[in-house]
Amino acid sequence: MRTSEIAKRYLDYFAAHDHLVVPSASLISPNPTTLFTIAGMVPFIPYLMGEQTAPHPRMASNQKCVRTLDIDEVGKTTRHGTFFQMLGNFSFGDYFKEEAIHYAYELLTTPQDKGGYGFDPEKLWMTTFTDDEEARSLWKNEGVDPEHIQIMGMEDNFWTTGGPGPGGPCSEIYVDRGPEFGVEGGPIADENRYIEIWDLVFENYEVDNVKSKTDLHIVGELENKNIDTGAGLERLAYLMQGKNNIYETDEVYPVIEAAERLSGHKYGENEAFDVKFRVVADHVRSALMIMSDGVRPSNTGRGYVLRRLLRRTVKAMRALGVQEAVMPTLFPTSKAAMEASYPELDKTFHDVSEAAYGEEDAFLRTLEAGTEIFDMAVSKAKESGKDTVSGSDAFKLHDTYGFPIELTLEMAEEQGVKVDEAKFRELMAEQKSRARADALKKRHNVDLSVYDDFKKTLAKPIDFLGYTDFSARATVLGIMQEGKGSVPAVTGPANIEVILDRTPFYAEAGGQLADQGEILSDDGAVLEVDDVQKPIKDLIVHQCRLTEGTLVVGTQVNANIDLNRRGAIARSHTATHMVHKALREELGPQATQRGSEDAPNRLRFDFQWSSAPSKDVMNTVEARVNEKLRENLAVTTQEMKFDDAIALGAMHLFGEKYGDIVRVVSIGEDGWSRELCGGTHIDHVGKIGAINIMSEASVGSGVRRVDAVVGAGAYEYNAREHALVSQLSDKLNARPDELAERVNALLAKLKESDRRLATMYEGQLAATVPQLVQDANASAASVKVAAKNVGHFGSFDALRKTVMDVRARLGEDAPVVVALAGVSAEDKPMVAVATNAAARDLGIKAGDLVRGASKMLGGGGGGKPDFAQGGGADASKIDEALEALKAQAMKG
Repeated sequence: MRTSEIAKRYLDYFAAHDHLVVPSASLISPNPTTLFTIAGMVPFIPYLMGEQTAPHPRMASNQKCVRTLDIDEVGKTTRHGTFFQMLGNFSFGDYFKEEAIHYAYELLTTPQDKGGYGFDPEKLWMTTFTDDEEARSLWKNEGVDPEHIQIMGMEDNFWTTGGPGPGGPCSEIYVDRGPEFGVEGGPIADENRYIEIWDLVFENYEVDNVKSKTDLHIVGELENKNIDTGAGLERLAYLMQGKNNIYETDEVYPVIEAAERLSGHKYGENEAFDVKFRVVADHVRSALMIMSDGVRPSNTGRGYVLRRLLRRTVKAMRALGVQEAVMPTLFPTSKAAMEASYPELDKTFHDVSEAAYGEEDAFLRTLEAGTEIFDMAVSKAKESGKDTVSGSDAFKLHDTYGFPIELTLEMAEEQGVKVDEAKFRELMAEQKSRARADALKKRHNVDLSVYDDFKKTLAKPIDFLGYTDFSARATVLGIMQEGKGSVPAVTGPANIEVILDRTPFYAEAGGQLADQGEILSDDGAVLEVDDVQKPIKDLIVHQCRLTEGTLVVGTQVNANIDLNRRGAIARSHTATHMVHKALREELGPQATQRGSEDAPNRLRFDFQWSSAPSKDVMNTVEARVNEKLRENLAVTTQEMKFDDAIALGAMHLFGEKYGDIVRVVSIGEDGWSRELCGGTHIDHVGKIGAINIMSEASVGSGVRRVDAVVGAGAYEYNAREHALVSQLSDKLNARPDELAERVNALLAKLKESDRRLATMYEGQLAATVPQLVQDANASAASVKVAAKNVGHFGSFDALRKTVMDVRARLGEDAPVVVALAGVSAEDKPMVAVATNAAARDLGIKAGDLVRGASKMLGGGGGGKPDFAQGGGADASKIDEALEALKAQAMKG
C-alpha cells in the first residue's frame, strides 16, 4: 500500500466519524521560537490550550513536520530523518478515551479490503500510564490480550506542553516486528523489535509548576477534555510495505535508486556508502518540501538550514564519486515520489527546482574554488604534526570562498584532522563586531531609532563622572517609557528610563555589571536605579523605578550610586585582570579572555583553552593572585592612542570595538598586568583582600570558565571552611593538619566494615535458602511460592543470587515463584522475583509480579518473564507487597 493511500485511509476513516479534515499547515512555524513545524499537534495548540475556539469539535490532519536538531546524525542509522509526516485526530471537549481507543484499534485491525490497515491484533502492544486503569480496561474491551498491555510511568506515558496548561496520560500503540528484530517482552523489553506507531494523549488535567516530565503539579480535572493523537506515517508505511525502515518506503527509496544510477554503486553493498545514500534520500525530500513552502537558501534561520541540507546532499554525492550536478536528477525524482501525497508540489516545482539547481551550481563553484585551499590547509596541518587546521585558514575559507564552518568541520573530519574552531570563532567575532549596531533592533520595546533621534538633540555628549565621583548634581534631559518612547513627564509609581546630562552611574559594559543607586529630584521625585545600559553608543540610560512624585524633563536631581556595590564590583573587576594575567603566566599567551562577569564579591572569567587545566595549575593561579594582593600593587589608569597601548603590551579582546583613544588599566609600577579597559577599579590591589577559585569547567568548544569569590565573598567562604575544619577537628579529635590522615583511616575502616557487613548479609541470605526450599516443597498449592522479607540484605547482587539459588533448588517439576524483598544498603525497599519454566507456561511472569509489588512499595520495576526486579520508597509495605504478590502468583 502506497504511503499516500495509507494517509488517505486515515483521513477518510476519521471524516466518516464526523471529523473535519484539514490540510497540512505550512512547514514554516508560526511560533517565532521555532523555525519549522516540529510536531503534528502544533497547528492545533491554540485549540488545545483553549486560546481559540476550534472550527469543529473533531478534526484530523496529515501534518508535514521537519526536525533538524540531529541533522548530523541523519544517515548514520535508519531511525533518523529530518522531514516526516504525522497523522492525527483531535477532539476539543468532544469525545474522550473510549472513542479514541476504539477508533485507533478499529482502523489498525480492520482488514485492508474493508478500508483498514489490516494489522494482526496479536502483534499489537499497548503501553499505558501507571494510574490509567480506565485505558487498560478499554483496551481489554477492544479485545486486546491483557499481556500485551504494559504499564509505564510519567517519563514515558504522561504528556504536557512543558509549561502550565493541559496535560494527561497517554497510551502508545506498538507493533511487534518479530523475534529477528530483538527480544520478546513488549516495548518495555525492546523498542527496536516493538515499534511505536501511534500515540494517544488524553488531556484531562490542568497542570502547572512543570519542572520536568516527572516533576509537576496537577491542579485538577479540565472542564473540557481533549484528545490529541499522532501516528507516524513513515513508520506505518514501512511496516505495511514489508520494509525494514523509512528509507526503503515508496516516498524515499526512489531517490536512493536515482543516486545508485548516478554513482554506479548499489545500496546495501557498503555501509559507508549506505550512509551517504540515506543522507541524499532524506535531505533531497526535506529540501523539496521546505522549499515548496516558500523557504529559499540563505545564511540565516530557515534558509541556512535549507542551505545545509542541499550542500550536504552535494557533498554526499561527491563522496559516492559523482562530481557533476545531481539536483536536476534527484529533485524531479523526489517530486514524483511525493506528488501523490502532495499534488500541489507541481504548481511550485519550476521555481523550487530552479532555486535548488542554482544553489547547487553556486556550491559547486565554492567547492572548486575552496577545495584546493582546504587541501593545502590540511597538508599544512599534517606536516606541522598538530593535525589541526588553523582558525585563520578556516576563516579564510569562510570569508573568501564561502565555506561555512560546518562544511570545513565535516571535510576535516573526513580527512582525519581537527579545526581550531575557537580561533575561527574569535576572528568571526572580530568581524561581526563591526556590524553589531546593525544587529540590534529593539530594546525594551522601544525602537533604537528613538534613542538615535534623542541623541541627535543633545547639545553635547553625556559626561560620565564615575571614575572619580560617586554622586553628582545633574539635569534630566529625557524620560523614556515603554510603549510611548520619549515623554515630558511621568508620575509614580512607574518604570521608566532616565537620561541625565552627567552621571556617576556606570553602564554595564565589558563584563562589569551596572551600578545601582538612587536619583532624587529637587521637587520630591524618588527613583530607584536598578540598571544602567547603553542601548546605542555613548547614550547612558538609567532604568529606574519611580516610587514617589512626578519627574519632569529639565528637573535638577542628585544622582547617588550604591557605594558598597560599586566597591565590591571594582574589587571583582581588578581581580579579574589579575586572574587573567596569572593564567597567561601559567598556561601561556594562548590563554586569552573570551568573556567575563564582574559582580559584587564574585567574578566569572572565560578563557580560550582546549583542555582542562590541572588542579595544580589552578592552585598555582590562585596562589599567584593572592601573592600579588599581599604586595598591594598600585592600580593606575591612563588614556592613550590605541596603537601606543598595543605597543606597550596592553591586552585587548578580539571582537571588541575600540576607538582611537583607549583607556589602559595597569597593575604594578612595572605593568605586571596591563589591559585596555573602560571599567572601574580600586587604586591598590590589597583592598581586594583575597580571592578563592571555586571552580573551573568547560563552557564550550575550546573555552573554559573560572568562577571565583572575591573580597567579602572570599572572607565568607574562608570563614565557612574554617568553621568546617574546626567542627571536623573536634569530632575527630585531631589537629587540622592531621585531618586528611584521620579521614583516610576512617574511610579504610568503613570500607572494611562494609565488606564484613556484606559478607554477613550474604551469610544471612544463604542461611534462609534451606528453609525457603523446605517450606515451598511442603506446600500443597499448585504453584510453589517461596517468598520472604529478608530485612537488610546489603548488595542487590546478593539478593539476586539467593533468588536464583532457591529457584534452582526447587527445580522444574512444578510451577515455582521465588520472591525475596528487603531493604538495600541505600535504605530503599527492593524486590526480586524469579519464575521457572513451568510457572511461565501457566502465564506467570516475573515482570508482572514485580510491577504489582513495586507499585505497593511506592515505586516501579520490571524485567523479563523469568527474572525481574523493582523497588520503591515505603519499606513498611514490604510484607503487604509480598502477600499481594503471592496471591497474584497463585491465580496463575
